[in-house]
Amino acid sequence: MNTSTSSTRPFPYVAPARLASAAEHTAALQTEVLALFDELRDRLLRYSMSFGLPAHDGEDVLQEVFLALFRHLQADKSRENLPGWTYRTTHNLSLKRRAALHLEQRRTEPARTPEMEPDPLSGPEEQVLFSERQQRLRAVVQALPPNDRACLQLRAEGCRYRDIAAVVGISLGSVAASLARSFDKLRRMDAR
Repeated sequence: MNTSTSSTRPFPYVAPARLASAAEHTAALQTEVLALFDELRDRLLRYSMSFGLPAHDGEDVLQEVFLALFRHLQADKSRENLPGWTYRTTHNLSLKRRAALHLEQRRTEPARTPEMEPDPLSGPEEQVLFSERQQRLRAVVQALPPNDRACLQLRAEGCRYRDIAAVVGISLGSVAASLARSFDKLRRMDAR
């Protein structure tokens, strides 16, 4: 009779000791993911927003990233270089979110023209010069090829060349060459 009862249960029977162990394992994973979230949140949010995402969409991307990280760890997958893993996932999810936003924008909004943008802030001469310099730097960065721009953004976030290579999907030599080109273009623009 005991065996027939156990065979009619919808889920397999788990001994209480194993259940406690599984609960402890889940709690340990949650703690690990939260610690990584606390450590990387600001940098990953800035990186996500560098794709042109608004802050609230960047926050959504981060939620997806850390939920995916929890599932990744729960499935006992590789723990090698988890910060690099989070940057790669943030990179991919940010691109997907940006594409979805652009598609939605094209459906709902008319095209914006420069005349529709707000006037720049006026102020002391230093603020104007600083603002103009920032605009020139942004223009140079935006004109970079996508891989060069991604390498530069990741390096600005403090990522190592090896991590950048893994996120962007290029070799270490290509990362070094990309960054050298980008820094050279920025230096030349700033020297003007």
